[in-house]
Amino acid sequence: MNNNKYRILVIEDEDNIKTFVSALLEANNYQVITAESCNSGLMMFNSHRPDLVILDLGLPDLDGTEFLKAIRKTSSVPVIVLSARTDESDKVSALDMGANDYVTKPFGSAELVARIRTALRSTRQGGGAGTQKFELDKLVIDYDSRRIYLDGEEIKLTQTEYNIVALLSEHCGKVMTYSAIVSAIWGYNDYGSKKKLQVNMANIRKKFGAAPGKDCYIINELGVGYRMDEIN
Repeated sequence: MNNNKYRILVIEDEDNIKTFVSALLEANNYQVITAESCNSGLMMFNSHRPDLVILDLGLPDLDGTEFLKAIRKTSSVPVIVLSARTDESDKVSALDMGANDYVTKPFGSAELVARIRTALRSTRQGGGAGTQKFELDKLVIDYDSRRIYLDGEEIKLTQTEYNIVALLSEHCGKVMTYSAIVSAIWGYNDYGSKKKLQVNMANIRKKFGAAPGKDCYIINELGVGYRMDEIN
């Protein structure tokens, strides 16, 4: 069974809406984390690095647009605004600040789930806009199902291992520094973060069947970072 569920952060202070949206997402096989304010939302975002955010604007401490401003300095994770504000100026403002979509309350369940699928799909481009799979020689990544195949056989990865491989595939051919990978996957750098990345990478390489000292799609640029590329 594949447990690599997309993780969605719901920032909403109305308990009934938060409960309803959480139940809806879980029923559609998403992992849900919640927050009730802008500041707690930022804390949860930095701690859990969600794949998508559902954001209310009318939060008790700060306007939801402050959350958008803060995360857009470093992150392109999709954000869907879910708000009772129906004025066009509010929608335009939120979208200009970096929201990917804007859904007004009340909303239809099927519509919200469809908007989420679209937003997630658009962020997993791999080889180009709309691409749902990444292919490199015998390596195939299915972004929608979060599964990885090598020579036709599925490679069982943890969520963190999958996230690392998917991140490198999205920047295929380019070197990503250790700090850039750590920041994207865990959201912070500390004394042991590079070691944690190296441990995960060793596990990935082992599961990919790489021989000791040999590269297997993920190339270690010593002292710099990692790069995904074809096997020479």
